[in-house]
Amino acid sequence: MLHHVELWVPDLDRAVRSWGWLLGELGYQPFQEWEAGRSWILDGTYVVVERSPALTSSTHDRCRPGLNHLAFGVTGQARVDELVSASAGHGWTLMFPDRHPYAGGTGHYAGYLENEDGFEVELVAVRER
Repeated sequence: MLHHVELWVPDLDRAVRSWGWLLGELGYQPFQEWEAGRSWILDGTYVVVERSPALTSSTHDRCRPGLNHLAFGVTGQARVDELVSASAGHGWTLMFPDRHPYAGGTGHYAGYLENEDGFEVELVAVRER
């Protein structure tokens, strides 16, 4: 089981606006809060956003070695569509709009979003458990 993911971000307020909204919509609950960071938890796995003083760059580039994106399972295509539609109001932009919702190939229904800091998420339609 994945224990946690920690994302170092250049701007904590922007990160809380985009990640906090998305994680909340996905069922994560606020978990920890400190001056330089926040976290949200679901089923024992948590996601952290932190503005670390040890950052060596002010930008994230998903195409460099390291994290490319996080993929989350979302129950049903309609829910993917709802989240994609609402995402712009929370700092996210739809990637590959000309191929949406099949940018990952036929039979793979997903929304690919990028936030203002260049972090990508993939919202994959899955069947209800």
